[in-house]
Amino acid sequence: MSPQTGRRAGRRTALFLLYQWDLTGQPLASLYEGEPDEFATELAGAVSARAEDLDRRVTESSDEWAAERMGTLERNILRIGVYELEERTVPPEVAINEAVVLAKRYASDDAARLVNGILGKIAREEAAA
Repeated sequence: MSPQTGRRAGRRTALFLLYQWDLTGQPLASLYEGEPDEFATELAGAVSARAEDLDRRVTESSDEWAAERMGTLERNILRIGVYELEERTVPPEVAINEAVVLAKRYASDDAARLVNGILGKIAREEAAA
């Protein structure tokens, strides 16, 4: 398994963990069957710890949507993307592309466009800073 494939699968697992956490308020791995890999666990933990700040950044960067008004999937995909952009764990284009892939796979093309627009704006702000 290549590092990119491993991280892509890890992002999917992190999204699943965050989705459950966001909907149920249960601990991150409580409903997950099996053992989430270390990357997924660390990513989900870091994102959940900063959820309020990440939501604020999403809301500030969206022309039409507040994070709390978004669907749980879209909100958590954006949280992961914003986290990766701010922490610079991957190049901006990778963070955006991976978030768009998640949105297309688990939400819709409209969600993917929303994710792309918001993360693109945040990436431009980060580059200008």
